[in-house]
Amino acid sequence: MEILERSTYVGPSHYAHFPVIRLELDLGELEQWPTKRLGAEFISSLLAALPGLKDHGCSYGEPGGFVRRMTEDDGTWLGHVLEHVAIELQNVAGVKVTFGKTRGTGRPGVYDVVFEYEQEDVGIEAAGVALDLLHHLLPRELRPAGHADDAFDLAGRRDGFIRYAQRRALGPSTASIVHAAEKRGIPWLRLNDQSLIQLGYGCNQQRIQATITGRTPHISVELASDKEETNRILSRLGLPVPKQRLVQTAERAVAAAERIGYPVVTKPYNGNHGRGVSIALATAADVTAGFLRAQEISRSVIVESYILGHDHRMLVVNGELVAVSRREPGKIVGDGEHTIEQLVSIVNADPRRGIGHEKVLTQLELDEQALGILTKLGYTGATIPAQGEEVHLRLTANLSTGGTATDMTDVVHPDNAEMAVRAILAIGLDIGGVDFLTPDITQSYKDVGGAVCEVNAAPGFRMHTAPSEGRPRDAAGKVIDMLFPRNVPSTIPIAAITGTNGKTTTARLLAHIHKLAGRRVGLTTTDGVYIDGQRTVEGDMTGPTSARIVLSDPAVEVAVLETARGGLLRAGMAVRHVDVGAVLNIQPDHLGQKGIDTLEQLAEVKRTIVEIATDTAVLNADDPLTLRMAGYTDAKHVCYVTMDPAHDLVREHIRAGGRACAIEAGVNGHMITIYDHGAHIPLLWTHLIPATLEGRATFNVQNAMFAAAMAFSMGVRLEDIRHGLRTFDTTFFQAPGRLNVYDQHPFKVLFDYGHNAHAVAALCELVNRMGTTGRRICVLSAPGDRRDEDIQAIGAVAAAGNFDNYICRRDDSLRGRGKEEVPRMLVAALREAGIPEDRITLIVDEQQAIDTALRMARSGDLLLIFADALARGWKQIVNFKTDERESVVPSPRASRSVPRAAVVEEGPADDVQPAKPAMIRDVWPSRFSTRVDELVLVRDARGVILAPEESD
Repeated sequence: MEILERSTYVGPSHYAHFPVIRLELDLGELEQWPTKRLGAEFISSLLAALPGLKDHGCSYGEPGGFVRRMTEDDGTWLGHVLEHVAIELQNVAGVKVTFGKTRGTGRPGVYDVVFEYEQEDVGIEAAGVALDLLHHLLPRELRPAGHADDAFDLAGRRDGFIRYAQRRALGPSTASIVHAAEKRGIPWLRLNDQSLIQLGYGCNQQRIQATITGRTPHISVELASDKEETNRILSRLGLPVPKQRLVQTAERAVAAAERIGYPVVTKPYNGNHGRGVSIALATAADVTAGFLRAQEISRSVIVESYILGHDHRMLVVNGELVAVSRREPGKIVGDGEHTIEQLVSIVNADPRRGIGHEKVLTQLELDEQALGILTKLGYTGATIPAQGEEVHLRLTANLSTGGTATDMTDVVHPDNAEMAVRAILAIGLDIGGVDFLTPDITQSYKDVGGAVCEVNAAPGFRMHTAPSEGRPRDAAGKVIDMLFPRNVPSTIPIAAITGTNGKTTTARLLAHIHKLAGRRVGLTTTDGVYIDGQRTVEGDMTGPTSARIVLSDPAVEVAVLETARGGLLRAGMAVRHVDVGAVLNIQPDHLGQKGIDTLEQLAEVKRTIVEIATDTAVLNADDPLTLRMAGYTDAKHVCYVTMDPAHDLVREHIRAGGRACAIEAGVNGHMITIYDHGAHIPLLWTHLIPATLEGRATFNVQNAMFAAAMAFSMGVRLEDIRHGLRTFDTTFFQAPGRLNVYDQHPFKVLFDYGHNAHAVAALCELVNRMGTTGRRICVLSAPGDRRDEDIQAIGAVAAAGNFDNYICRRDDSLRGRGKEEVPRMLVAALREAGIPEDRITLIVDEQQAIDTALRMARSGDLLLIFADALARGWKQIVNFKTDERESVVPSPRASRSVPRAAVVEEGPADDVQPAKPAMIRDVWPSRFSTRVDELVLVRDARGVILAPEESD
């Protein structure tokens, strides 16, 4: 088996609405070996390696379903088995994932294996371990090279994977807060590889790092870390604290112990998790040893009186005591039969114990610290403790070292509860843990004694959320309630826009409407990320990475996300939900790429946008594939957009009280109209929207309708929508490469990024409606990664525009094509559509093609330029000097020095003929200023005029 390709989807995709990994897996010869043929030994060995697979329901939806799939009929194929093994390995590591599916790709033996993950690198590692395990379990003759022997340490790989997963997983406290946020419907983002988490989006976000929040005062954290100062502050308030001294030498530690009175405790000045702590030190030698141990953690060491009693952690959140746990160090209880080492193994066999934070309890370890404690008792690992004898393996009661916790929240005495709250408020923490020693937490410390040993600024939650005994407490929920009180927003309005054409213009127009309504907008587009109108990141930013940039910015009040096919196929969406999702159209583009070969498959990918919309799905009712998406959304509203005022379905939708945006004809033109809950709302005449070129650019009329419908669905006032539509134009500044018009030359230039047949056809129709008096010139190209039929379709629809001259070029990026392959295909399509060869020019380079078109143009002409490098092309147009154009066509045999034409590779030299002077006027670029022998513009074998180039 071989993994051919891997994709990680960080959010909703056409596979699932949560993070999944997709593996393109080639089974090779194992396609002929389903599980039933591999035999019972393979299946039993797999179940012995991962017993949890027996509980997988698979398609049967009940435990044992996956085993049935492996054993019934022919069994199942190994791609499906890999899916389940990758899921189970994550389960073993404490990651609760269940989803998976495996489907054939249409190629023999090649499958798409999809499975859920929480942490990307953990999911990828799980797939790698799963693949190795399956290879190992195969019959020897079927194993690939490198797996032929039996040297596979399953236990070692499994435990190594668990540790790998835990190093990258959120800690139990952070994870509990994240899960509490999810229960409240609050989104979150992991901001680093540790525990820095953003809860919510944009201007409504909050941040946590473990159990420290963005509201936790820095000075309070510093105070809590200063154990001496904490002790002093609490003492001044009359709260119970032990006597304490801060020392830097062993001699001073002994002297402090003698002043305080034995027994004492030594601990690092700024330690945590019980590291370096020594308790019940009764002699100077003990104190010296304890001092040296503590100094391994901190230069300064605290010596304090030893308080008898049980160790309790009291958790205070937002001034409220929310949980109390009694903690006990890791220990074993003798039975008079087993050794200490054997008893540790017995305790660790408890299914509740795991590696690190994998499970509720952590496994005990007979490490150096434990052996040191045993040595003081005169024991070794081989000692057999008496029946009922408790042998502690740690001095401190931390769960991370095998300790246990018992919930005591319901029985804590009110005096003790008040004391804990006062202690946290005294330090100034919003979340704090009080370490309190007392013989009986149910009795007042005023009666039975007790003392506050420490105040913790980042208290762990595991002992409260998953105690060894007693009732779990929702400590994390209290944190979420503090950060996001009820009715306080945690996110911002989010709009997502997809479709084949019109995404960028619609996204920019919607962002413009929101900005004029007074909101700070985060916008992602094909040319960058914009925050409040300023581009902060340049490039094609229409995937999940750019969305995270916008949603992480604390200044952003509204997010408008242009979402392209590539990002959806590569990594999915960055958000689980959007308020408003719009699909503008589904047209042939990018087909034959990434496994998407049909329009129906493309529609399924783009449908993700409306599947995750919660408030409104905005759909093009004039596009059948988009119209069908209404059946796949759970949004509260479906808003149809139509250019057809007689659309039967939309009419019925409106009559039923539904929302729609339609065009209505009137005496003064065409009115964009909104319908909602029976209301009829005339919005704006189309000719008053600058981007529509007085209503002639019908595709921008439709884009404006989508933007208006989305803004209306997001609660924008009607006047603000009208204001936004009336002030948005298609200048290069506002919408680069989207119907930019330059009319400062004697001729007019339309500049657009259209790169598929549908877009090219729309621009050609606009040119026909503009009623140009002069000639019409088109600079045409197509992306090299499109199918041959798509490139040919671009040429065919351009031919329908009936331009006087066509200049065919290629993009800077060849995208797998030959240097002249794309422009020659366009030339062929134009000729096949009936365009005379003397109206077609082939100029490969984009800059040269644009320059040639500009030099061809005369007063009253119209140039339609389909561009690739937008900024460069627009500068060419703006900086072009009309008075520098050549006006004299020299004779082919003129004696003065002029450029010589390029001879392309295709077509024999004998087929090259000089072009007719009438057809070659003004077609050479200005950069040819050197003197050469003569001007010879030539045609290839098919009669296409070729671009001139500089002579040697």
